[in-house]
Amino acid sequence: MADFDLFVIGAGSGGVRAARVSAAYGARVGIAEEHKVGGTCVIRGCVPKKLLVYGAHFAEDLDDAAMFGWDVPTKRFDWQVLRDNVLAEVSRLEGAYTDTLTNHDVTIFHERAELTGPNSLRLASGKEVTADKILIATGNRPTRELGTTHVIPGGDLCITSDEAFHLDKLPGRILIAGGGYIALEFAHIFHGLGVEVSLIYRGEKVLRGFDDDIRDSLQDSMQKRGLHVALGCEFTKIERRGDCLHAETSKGDVIETDEIMLAIGRAPNTEMLHVEKAGVELGRRGEVKVDRFSRTNAEHIYAIGDVTDRVQLTPVAIHEAMCFAKTAFEGKPTAPDHENIATAVFTTPEIGVVGMSEMKALGLGHAIDVYKSTFTPLRHTLTGSKEKMMMKLIIDQKTDKMLGCHIFGYAAAEIIQVVGVALKMGATKADFDATIALHPSAAEELVTMRAKSYSKAP
Repeated sequence: MADFDLFVIGAGSGGVRAARVSAAYGARVGIAEEHKVGGTCVIRGCVPKKLLVYGAHFAEDLDDAAMFGWDVPTKRFDWQVLRDNVLAEVSRLEGAYTDTLTNHDVTIFHERAELTGPNSLRLASGKEVTADKILIATGNRPTRELGTTHVIPGGDLCITSDEAFHLDKLPGRILIAGGGYIALEFAHIFHGLGVEVSLIYRGEKVLRGFDDDIRDSLQDSMQKRGLHVALGCEFTKIERRGDCLHAETSKGDVIETDEIMLAIGRAPNTEMLHVEKAGVELGRRGEVKVDRFSRTNAEHIYAIGDVTDRVQLTPVAIHEAMCFAKTAFEGKPTAPDHENIATAVFTTPEIGVVGMSEMKALGLGHAIDVYKSTFTPLRHTLTGSKEKMMMKLIIDQKTDKMLGCHIFGYAAAEIIQVVGVALKMGATKADFDATIALHPSAAEELVTMRAKSYSKAP
């Protein structure tokens, strides 16, 4: 008999959920984690980053407070206090995740595991383990490979998001490379904490794949806030000169800075798994290839989360874990549903999105009506800020169903979660129109937009 019914490689959000739920079904479960229980999201991603986002907002909030009658003394920020408090919370969460596994009788191995066959593994300590089923949930990691045509030296001089949480002190200037979630969120975090921020991205607009109105709104906001954004270019050289870093770009610019952060992509953690020994097939980027039920081509081996490079979001990994447990141990084959996933980008202001962009809807053959509203939030009628909020609805002309909702502005993430429920239920524009507004709120704009901005056919 095998040592375990299930062995999970990787104790991130997906791996922990899969282990816990499978154990609740009565399975004997083992799990290996070489770093800390909790994975990217809890230890060096979503949770600590969101806490930094909160910290970065206070500078602007304190400025705004004066217009609401508050006498705020001189602001002073202490990076070490924020950093240490965030890391303390991360440690607490690691303990909570560990307790969850222990309370469900999951055996934890705090070491690396690699495949040695379709039902066998070897731990870093040399211990051999067998399992009836194996789940790969090793996530991904930041890449340092600079350049699109060839590797450019200098990546080793830069930090990634992993190191950003442990800086001894805040740099006076930072240059961030990338145009996705991580690059943009950290750009606003550092800017809010008083760092001079520059961002370089090889695309013509940041946030590839998002609706163009969201992308334009964010770029316009960044410019007004004083973040320096260089688009359509990339590094050609990075070197250290004295105490500073010098970065040359493909447009001929030379940028001097104190720190460079790479947020240019992430690579699946499969290099050290030795998947070839189990016959597991990988994709072009090194991701584990799976079918709709998260099964690899190797019998008894599954994979979930970022390592599969399907949808790189923590709640998706957790959803896939639940579906895996039902498939493998409840006898109910369940495929994850990757449609209409609400997502947020925690810039300042925030972005909240669910469903299709205008371009995607047209590309899929929908004739659409577009409703769009840009306005000044009530809060800023006193602060004098020129910050605008933007909301956009994509409606199918034939069915009146909402295909997508896009929000740029304060609390967009909180609003979009509830909109996601409506979209999942097949809500129509008429359903939104029939809903009485909650006044005064920014969210009421979603149910008061009556006039179409424009219509388009594919």
